[in-house]
Order: sequence, then C-alpha cells, then structure tokens
Amino acid sequence: MTATAQTDAVVDDTPRTHPTTLWQQSWIMVKRNMIHTKRMPEMLSDVTIQPIMFVLLFAYVFGASIQTDSGSYKEFLLPGIMGQTIVFTAFIVASGINADLEKGIIDRFRALPIQRSSVLIGRSIASLLHSSIGIVVMAVTGLAIGWRIRGSFAEAVLAFALLLLFGFAMIWFGILVGSWLRTVEAVNGFMFSTLFPITFLSNAFVPTAPMPTWLRTIAEWNPMSSLVQAMRVLWGNGPAFGSDVALPLQHPVISTLIWAVALTLIFAPFAIRAYNKRTVD
Repeated sequence: MTATAQTDAVVDDTPRTHPTTLWQQSWIMVKRNMIHTKRMPEMLSDVTIQPIMFVLLFAYVFGASIQTDSGSYKEFLLPGIMGQTIVFTAFIVASGINADLEKGIIDRFRALPIQRSSVLIGRSIASLLHSSIGIVVMAVTGLAIGWRIRGSFAEAVLAFALLLLFGFAMIWFGILVGSWLRTVEAVNGFMFSTLFPITFLSNAFVPTAPMPTWLRTIAEWNPMSSLVQAMRVLWGNGPAFGSDVALPLQHPVISTLIWAVALTLIFAPFAIRAYNKRTVD
C-alpha cells in the first residue's frame, strides 16, 4: 500500500461539536440549576416550608385581630403571601449569581463556547421556576384552609401572569445586587434589609386605611401593593377601591404592568453593566 493510500485510509475520529443557539445554551443552564435543587431538596425549604408557615401563622394567629373589607382574611392574605414570595425571587437570583461568581464557576463558563447572556437567562428562568413551586404550595395550602378563586378562568390566569411578570422585573434587581456585592453574606444582609420592608410596607398583610396619612401614601404607591390588589380583584378576593386611595390601587392591573416594565427598564441596564464588569475584572 502506497503512502497516499495509507493517508487516505486514516479515519478522522476528532469529535465534532455543533453550534448551539442562545435558547439551547440557556436551557442547559436552567437544567444545571434545577439539578442542584433535585440533588439538594433542602434548597426548596424557602418555597415549601416557609410559605406554609407564613400562611398558617398569619391566617390563624394574626388573622383574628386584623379587620379587612374582604369577607375572609384568608382570602385577603393569600395574594399578599404570593406577592411576597415572587418579590423574594430577587433574593434567590442574587444569592445564586454571587455564589457562582465567588466560587469561580462563572470564570469556567467564560472558557466555554457559549454566550455570556445564557448564564443570566438560565439563572432567571430557574429562579422563576423555583418561586413558582412556592406559589403552587401556597395555593394548595390556601385551598385547604378556605381560600378560593372566585373570578373567571381568564382573570385567574391573568393574575398569575402578572405575578410572574413582576417576578421577572425583580430578577434584574437580584442580578444587580448579586453582581455588585462581593460575598453571599453581604447579599443576604442587603436583601433582607431591603425586601422585608418593601413587602411589609404595603397592603400585602394589612389594609392601608388605618395607617397614618404619610405611611399610607408610601404603602399605596408601593409597587407591591399594586400587584397584590390586582390579584385580589382578579381572583375575587377583595373589592375594587374608589377614588379615596392612591391612583395605582384604583387601576391595579394596569399599574402593575407599568411598574413591572418600569422596574425592568431601570434595573436591567445597571444589572447587565454590573455583571459584565464583575465577570471581566
């Protein structure tokens, strides 16, 4: 056999890789994050045990002392608890992004032939799925203690869609904080001191009417209040407000859409800039 024939007979067994799209890369990142949850089920405690604890604690311990315009405090409460859970999606994203940065995992991803944005997209979708588990757990718990959705099917779906849309806006805040702060401990401290006042200084757990005027104004203009009131109206868990409340609560569905878009436009550019700066330095 000639040298040419021997050369032609050599089989090229070099592994070939096929280019993937941004969506495929993002979905791989989603599966990566969800596999972590599957292997460490205790990571679900914040969206399983804690929501049940909050629902039962507020419904049976504080509920008897809180007067609302709704027929039942339990129906008044569930939208507020769900709103709090979706706001804390930012906490999950911030902790996850910061942990990956601190451990050098993001640096490993940079060495792979993937788009940098796929890491953020995958983390965001996984966090929404994580929080959605909590929403389902709370809905089941609420049904068990007497909460009901009294609106139409379309209105019920719209309320859940608003919940996820608001969660998407909060994700950008989480990316910003997770990329900006240097340690997970700093992220935890900052998010607790920021998100807890936001969720409690609203109509999520108590009506705003008895509050002092200045405090009531802050609570009613809180984006969280618009989200919670929108869910109450769409689910039939509370009456619509008149002209005696702030404008966002008079039109809560439209206000929630505006707040979600506005928060995304505010936080997204700063979040992307902080993430890029952190991953380049």
